[in-house]
Order: sequence, then C-alpha cells, then structure tokens
Amino acid sequence: MSDRPAKQGIVVFAYSEVGHACLKALLDRGENILALLTHEDAADERLWFQSCAHLARERGVPVYTAEPKDPDVERTIRDLAPDLIFSFYYRKMIPERVLSLARLGAYNMHGSLLPRYRGRAPLNWAIIHGEKETGVTLHVMVKAADAGDIIDQESVPIGPEETAGEVAQRIPAAAVSVILRQIDQLKAGTAVRHAQDVSRASYFGIRRPEDGRIDWWQTSADIFNLVRAVAPPFPGAFTEARGRRLMVWKARVTAGTGRAGEVISLSPLVIATGEGAVELVHFGYEGENDTGASASVLASLHVGDLLGDGV
Repeated sequence: MSDRPAKQGIVVFAYSEVGHACLKALLDRGENILALLTHEDAADERLWFQSCAHLARERGVPVYTAEPKDPDVERTIRDLAPDLIFSFYYRKMIPERVLSLARLGAYNMHGSLLPRYRGRAPLNWAIIHGEKETGVTLHVMVKAADAGDIIDQESVPIGPEETAGEVAQRIPAAAVSVILRQIDQLKAGTAVRHAQDVSRASYFGIRRPEDGRIDWWQTSADIFNLVRAVAPPFPGAFTEARGRRLMVWKARVTAGTGRAGEVISLSPLVIATGEGAVELVHFGYEGENDTGASASVLASLHVGDLLGDGV
C-alpha cells in the first residue's frame, strides 16, 4: 500500500502552453500518466505554444484527439480506471459522465482568479478591463464551466503596459506551482476545497478575431487596453483606413481632441477617440510586417481622415 500514491493513474486533457507545462511537470515528477486527450491543431491558428501531443508521444503516453463526448472516449477512460483526471487549458467541456470516472475527482486549471473571469479567454478579458492582476485557479470540475470548488490559486501581476502575450509567458510557471503544491494531497484525497463566492462571479465568452475591431467612440484607455489584450501572438486589433484593414499592434494613451476616429497628427500618428486620443506606435496594413510603424500607412493618410469608416 505504501507504493499506491506514486502509481496512481492520471488521465490528462491538455492543450496550449499551460497544458504543456503542467503535463511536463507531472511527467518529470514520475507521475503515472495513463493517456493524454488533446486537440488537433487548427490550420488557421497561429501556434505560438508547444505541443502537448508531441511531448506525450516522446514520453510514451498514448494520445487521443477524439471529442470528449465521443462514446469511445468514455469507454477508453473507463477502461483506464484513472484515480484522477486533470484538464489543463483543454478547450472543450468534458461531460459529467466522463468526469465521474476518476476515483479521486476531476480538476481543471483555469486562467483567472476565480470566481472572476469564468469562461473563455480570461487573460484577454482581464486586460481589456484594465485589471492589474490575473492568475490561475485549480478547481473541481462540475457541470457548469469554472464553477466548482477551489483547490488552490496563484496570482500573476499585469503591468500597466504589458500585452496579453507578455503576461501569458508567466502563466505556465504559476500553473505548475499550483499543481506541484497540490498533487500529493489530491492523490491522497485530502486536498482542501473552498466553495466559490457566487456573488463575486463574472463570466465572459469566447473571443474571435473580429472582436479586435476598434470602436473609436470608446475612451482612449479602453482602446489602449484592447490593443494590448489582443496583440501578438493573438490576432490583433484593427480598424479600416483607405478601404484596407489597418492592424494596430501597439498604442499608447496621449493628449488630443477631435472627432472619434479622426487622424489629428501623422508624426506621431495620433487618432482621436470618444474621450481623448491614442498614439499608434506599431501598425501596418494587413499582411505587412508587425514590428514597427508602417511607411505605407503614413503615406496614405492625411490629417482629418476618419478611421473605421472605410475612408
């Protein structure tokens, strides 16, 4: 019986950089990973993260990419008889009947300090709302998304000018800290649970590339936050200029007045907003290099032009 904790079987659902980091931490620790369930990489997605599937295959872990509601998935996991199920940034809801197959419970690593920012893209939403910190939460998986009891959390600061991509680089280490703090208690069935305070809960949905469209009637602070929330490796903020899509990868709040969306300066490029103005620092027409200010954009614009109206 003394060998039991080290040999307990774990099924992992994982994807993205946090998934890779947590899976690697468990494998490096010598945990008995029975199988990895992950996603096929989407052809139209910019893959900035390491492959969980590649890591698992390197370590001899069976890999499955079927949908979690597929009856074959349930049969496979039932046959594996796991003690624990973990979900690390897996993108699909896992049916309750699958979660119930883990003798000691099923647990998810969510990218916010629950109960705030339940749902999808929590880091991006946090920056859009001007938050000064985010974090990760390990919680019990239940039918409702991100609603189960909290096991552990770790906060990650958000700098006043940091992009989501920059903050995302620190999220995996926080997630690994949490899982390594709790794995022994989870295997022993002694991890302490804390119910979420539903009165403090907030929920946000999936974000799509089209959600990066700049509304120039918003405040300069809101637009600044949007730009850094969707900057690379995410799809980016954008507007229209001269009938073309103008990508904005970096901006800053500045002084200025004018009609919302009006070009009020070309050097630097400053655009009026619904309240104040923003300077576009790194920008370019769609398809151009995303590392600096675009000469072609500056050559095509004039003071007084309105962005966002197909001018």
